[in-house]
Amino acid sequence: MYKLYVIIISSYAGAKFFLSFLQHIPACHRLSDRGDSWRLVRFMKWMHQEHYYVGRGMYERASDFMKYMVFWFVVLGGKFSFAYFLLIRPLVGPTRLIVNIPVTRYSWHDFVSKNNHNAMTIASLWTPVVAIYLLDIHIFYTVISAVWGFLLGARDRLGEIRSLDAVHQLFEKFPAAFMNNLHVPLLNRDSLHSSSQGLEKNKIDAARFAPFWNEIVKNLREEDYISTLEMELLQMPKNSGSLQLVQWPLFLLASKLFLAKDIAVENKDSQEELWDKISRDDYMKYAVEECFYSVKFILTAILDDEGNNEGKKWVERIYEDIQGSIANGCIHVDFRLNKLPLVIQKVTALLGILKKDQTPELETGAVKAILDLYDVMRHDILSINMRDNYETWNMLSKARTEGRLFQKLKWPQDAELKAQVGRLYSLLTIKDSAANVPKNLEARRRLEFFTNSLFMEMPEAKPVREMLSFCVFTPYYSEIVLYRMSDLLKKNEDGISTLFYLQKIYPDEWKNFLDRIGRDENASESELSDNPNHILELRFWASYRGQTLARTVRGMMYYRKALMLQAYLERMSAGDVEAGITGKESTDVQGFELSPEARAQADLKFTYVVTCQIYGKQREEQKPEAADIALLMQRNEALRVAFIDVVETLKDGKVHSEYFSKLVKADINGKDKEVYSIKLPGNPKLGEGKPENQNHAVVFTRGNAMQTIDMNQDNYFEEALKMRNLLEEFHCDHGLRPPTILGVREHVFTGSVSSLASFMSNQEASFVTLGQRVLSNPLKVRMHYGHPDVFDRVFHITRGGISKSSRIINISEDIFSGFNSTLRQGNVTHHEYIQVGKGRDVGLNQIAVFEGKVAGGNGEQVLSRDVYRLGQLFDFFRMMSFYFTTVGYYFCTMLTVLTVYAFLYGRVYLALSGVGESIQDIADVLGNTALSAALNAQFLFQIGVFTAVPMILGFILEQGFLRAVVSFVTMQFQLCTVFFTFSLGTRTHYFGRTILHGGARYQATGRGFVVQHIKFTENYRLYARSHFVKGMEICLLLIVYLAYGYNEGGALAYILLTVSSWFLAGSWLFAPYLFNPSGFEWQKTVEDFRDWTNWLLYRGGIGVKGGESWEAWWDEELSHIRTFSGRVMETILSLRFFIFQYGIVYKLDVQGTDTSLTVYGFSWIVLAVLIILFKVFTFSQKISVNFQLLLRFIQGVSFLFALAGIVVAVAITNLTIADIFACILAFLPTGWGILCIACAWKPVMKKVGLWKSIRSIARLYDAAMGILIFIPIALCSWFPFVSTFQTRLMYNQAFSRGLEISLILAGNNPNTGI
Repeated sequence: MYKLYVIIISSYAGAKFFLSFLQHIPACHRLSDRGDSWRLVRFMKWMHQEHYYVGRGMYERASDFMKYMVFWFVVLGGKFSFAYFLLIRPLVGPTRLIVNIPVTRYSWHDFVSKNNHNAMTIASLWTPVVAIYLLDIHIFYTVISAVWGFLLGARDRLGEIRSLDAVHQLFEKFPAAFMNNLHVPLLNRDSLHSSSQGLEKNKIDAARFAPFWNEIVKNLREEDYISTLEMELLQMPKNSGSLQLVQWPLFLLASKLFLAKDIAVENKDSQEELWDKISRDDYMKYAVEECFYSVKFILTAILDDEGNNEGKKWVERIYEDIQGSIANGCIHVDFRLNKLPLVIQKVTALLGILKKDQTPELETGAVKAILDLYDVMRHDILSINMRDNYETWNMLSKARTEGRLFQKLKWPQDAELKAQVGRLYSLLTIKDSAANVPKNLEARRRLEFFTNSLFMEMPEAKPVREMLSFCVFTPYYSEIVLYRMSDLLKKNEDGISTLFYLQKIYPDEWKNFLDRIGRDENASESELSDNPNHILELRFWASYRGQTLARTVRGMMYYRKALMLQAYLERMSAGDVEAGITGKESTDVQGFELSPEARAQADLKFTYVVTCQIYGKQREEQKPEAADIALLMQRNEALRVAFIDVVETLKDGKVHSEYFSKLVKADINGKDKEVYSIKLPGNPKLGEGKPENQNHAVVFTRGNAMQTIDMNQDNYFEEALKMRNLLEEFHCDHGLRPPTILGVREHVFTGSVSSLASFMSNQEASFVTLGQRVLSNPLKVRMHYGHPDVFDRVFHITRGGISKSSRIINISEDIFSGFNSTLRQGNVTHHEYIQVGKGRDVGLNQIAVFEGKVAGGNGEQVLSRDVYRLGQLFDFFRMMSFYFTTVGYYFCTMLTVLTVYAFLYGRVYLALSGVGESIQDIADVLGNTALSAALNAQFLFQIGVFTAVPMILGFILEQGFLRAVVSFVTMQFQLCTVFFTFSLGTRTHYFGRTILHGGARYQATGRGFVVQHIKFTENYRLYARSHFVKGMEICLLLIVYLAYGYNEGGALAYILLTVSSWFLAGSWLFAPYLFNPSGFEWQKTVEDFRDWTNWLLYRGGIGVKGGESWEAWWDEELSHIRTFSGRVMETILSLRFFIFQYGIVYKLDVQGTDTSLTVYGFSWIVLAVLIILFKVFTFSQKISVNFQLLLRFIQGVSFLFALAGIVVAVAITNLTIADIFACILAFLPTGWGILCIACAWKPVMKKVGLWKSIRSIARLYDAAMGILIFIPIALCSWFPFVSTFQTRLMYNQAFSRGLEISLILAGNNPNTGI
């Protein structure tokens, strides 16, 4: 019976395992779904019931499965090859040898290493190797995903237009590309194929493209990125006139006519060679052709059309002769081309008169100018035989002699004619090249990306009336809405105002702003105070350059503007029979924003809800933020604001609070008008604030789709034009299931000035482009990483919404939207033909707080049911993708740091125990070089190099190889490696602390401009526990290894072995001061030291915050240790500090060769004496107020006894000065270990009355650590050139743009002129 039982159980288990394996193969899963009608299939499914309701059916189609399976085969193949050949195999032989070596000589009293085959030695060698084995898969994933992402981006045509020169060269292809992708399909457009029809098609394309391009340029001017002159050069003619050619913007044709004129004047060759020289530059050819036909068009239009029509006949005769000469190939013979400058001069003079309003004087001048042109053409240019057209020329000569030639002019009144006159005049007068137009770097970047995206693959655009409707959704709490003048003029401690900073950082945009409002370019802001409208415009100008709600609202409202323009032009198209519009009028967009039909169509398809949680409270308290939000609603009629309204009523003598979720808009009088009000059952803020803010207002959103936008984001008009293409992605084939979240590319706009901002921008750009590209395809594990993504609104509001808001565990609320969507059979995609602006933190402290928040959020994700379900229900390869792109990334980051610790503690063990030297001696005897290599193994890679690979490949793809190399080398000179190494410590600390103790919390980073100096105290408070303590520990390990380790190669071997660890420690200790503005200025250093000592010694009290007192800060730093398990883990981790004392005391000269425990026990007696002496010298003066004299006597005697004891010990024993320093090395970590354990058991210490003593010792340690960090800073501050170098290092981008950073950092002096 037992055998039968085993057989049945084994059969059932085998069937379950086999079915489970099959269910993780997508093709088998789909096959089983199709075979539900078969009883056998239903029976097998019943046997293998899925245990989860949420998360069923998370499989992909076979082709997608094969793609990410191949990806992981490549990653795992590289990982295992590397691990076997470079990590494991070289150590196998030495390990076997070490196991068999009988080590009998130890430097200390050995407990565990005898008779166990040198297990501790094996562990010290293999622990870092095992750690590398666990994390190197992430390195291979990073490299291979970067290469894959690079190839995907190249396939998608990213980076094809990466310079202004490329925009110039490819501009003539833009209209056709625009019509193919962004314009709704036109009837009969594709049927035009012949050469004449091809010209007609090009002209139609240009005419349709022109209003969109001109509106883009106009918006760049309104945003002050370009000047008025640049706007005129960039704008494209309507191309709806009668000229039979495509007219291109002036910035392409500027100066081309003069170059063509010079070629013609100097030409000695045939007509064909002359035209070939001109045609080498397409835009030179276009400029010549346009000038040729435009002159004919203008002259024909203005010359008299009464009587004999001599004027028109003259024009026709000249042009017939020119065309005849061109046909015969002898224009260089029939016309004196060296006289062309005269013709250009006369035509320019005529156009200069015609472009003005008509007056009798100007009319007389115009007649004279045409007669001069006639004379030049007749006597200077023409060298043809006039006998062939004797009658015409004789008539013209007679009219000229009688003074009636050209006497009747038809002054340009028609809009098209006036536009042609002005355009031709510009063509003939702009002699400077416009190759650098626009000059502003941001304007260039935007135009480059937009034009590049025209050639990328995207769905066909639907007409506005047929497109999906959508809503934009922005959460807001109490951040800056609009800068007030008091904020802009307020000076920081260096005397720098925000407005002054902006004027110096964006000098060209400030100049364009003053020109736009009609002020002199040298006007100061004080001169604007006479005009309230100008003051308001100034506030908006400054706010649009910060991370404000006003900037976000302006950007998102471009969607409405784009939809109005598209709807207006669709209605005005020639095919709109109902409108009765002619072809010429179909591209006229003047006043499109006032069209009732266009506005109604846009409002049907787009809504914008900003959920300002406390707007009602701000309004009641008359906060300036409420007034600014109301102003935004007045300026943007489609803007809606949702908020929580708390109504308090008195009932039965008690105050009752009722909560309402309300939606308001601005009425015609500018007042708030309530649209909806929903009574809530209670206070809706139960969880994290931001997701709760979204949850209460999501009911007010409308449409098929919803784009979640954070309040530090921006949008651009040209990108808004592509929104209807993006929405069509919901109907495209992106896998087994339709998309539920459309990922959108981000551009980080805060990386333009400081080096730190640039590092953060490049790091973020690498992730939001190349990284997410791979997550979407082929890995199929892209989630929701931020706020430009577009959600299928109906899908998500019927599956729990877009935000999870449980306290602490959902602190990173955005990614849980992706988890939720994937678990419920959603599909998340990524699209890079459209981008949204994104602001990031720009100061080191802001960046550290942000990264700490994200790392803590990832630590909480480890504990969430969502991650558990995804890990359980993904197939193996998709699970690997998911792990290494979410929590696995932070785990590998932490493991990188732990590898350094394992390596160094292993080295210290070998050094202090004496085993390393013993084995090395034996190895020398045996001649085993492999063992020597194993004992002196260097890290096989530096983690930072590999993590930079995606950034480098992203640079190459979107900037080109040369610019990518320059950018990367520049970043290295700016110490980007120091920054990334420092960030490694930030992520490790907060992720590890969250794993141990939980309790991650949301931290506001602040989104202001960071140019002021950060005090030493603030940096110390922020980084003491996360970086400084760990950096000091690594330094201590390295010093101990230097003092007691054995290296056969001497100093060089030690340097090669430890250089990466020294770099890590140095980065953690000094990066906050390297990247601190004016961090090495002597006066600020002195002030920082005074401020730090005041903070350290101030004892604080009730209500005192950590920024004011060391004691308050210390209590805050210990607040995360709350649970018994956390206290136990802290205790276990702190035990590592005791190895130093145990090892070093046996290395002292005073103990000789004694390895008994007595030596170690005596060291504890010495430590106890030192602690007692410390307590004597730090005895509280408040307690000893009644016996001050006795206390001082005891302190003096104690000091003398201690000094005498040291002298006697040196004199009568083998104690040396080196031993004293060695004791410091031994006792410092022991004291820190005791301190850490005492802090972990704080309640116990308080009960036994030792807490005050513990706090005194902790203050001493912080004082010592602060002094050790401060000394190098003070030494560097003594030399002025160090401060200059640091300023250049931090603001290299600004210097390269010629900005006055030195003025910004100089202090009060620059503001004297403001």
